[in-house]
Amino acid sequence: MDDIQFKKSYSAFINPNYNVTPAKSNQTPKTNPADSEFGKIFQNAIEQKQQLTFSKHALQRMDSRNIPVSGQLLSQINSAVTKARAKGIKDALILSGQTAFIVNIPSSTVVTTMNGQELTDNIFTNIDGAVII
Repeated sequence: MDDIQFKKSYSAFINPNYNVTPAKSNQTPKTNPADSEFGKIFQNAIEQKQQLTFSKHALQRMDSRNIPVSGQLLSQINSAVTKARAKGIKDALILSGQTAFIVNIPSSTVVTTMNGQELTDNIFTNIDGAVII
């Protein structure tokens, strides 16, 4: 009974013509981050970071050991780096025939190279994975 009295008492304060409209959102419409200028620059930076580079030491070793790197071999090494990255490998030994490459996977940098003569009786340390191409 008290509840009815309460409704009766306060209904006089509410205007029957009062319209309720939903609140407007202050949020701006979301855009696809890849479509923004920043997204394009960011994506470009990621792609550049994943391109294979050779350290100064590796270039010197390739020159002194007469290790040629063709476009096809470079493509195979890039593919091996991608596979190693997918497995969570940080430092990889990549073997291609009679040539070995030690690659730091997070930076996509070839650290050093070895040819067939140096592969025999050699111990590889500080690697956590190997990819044979």
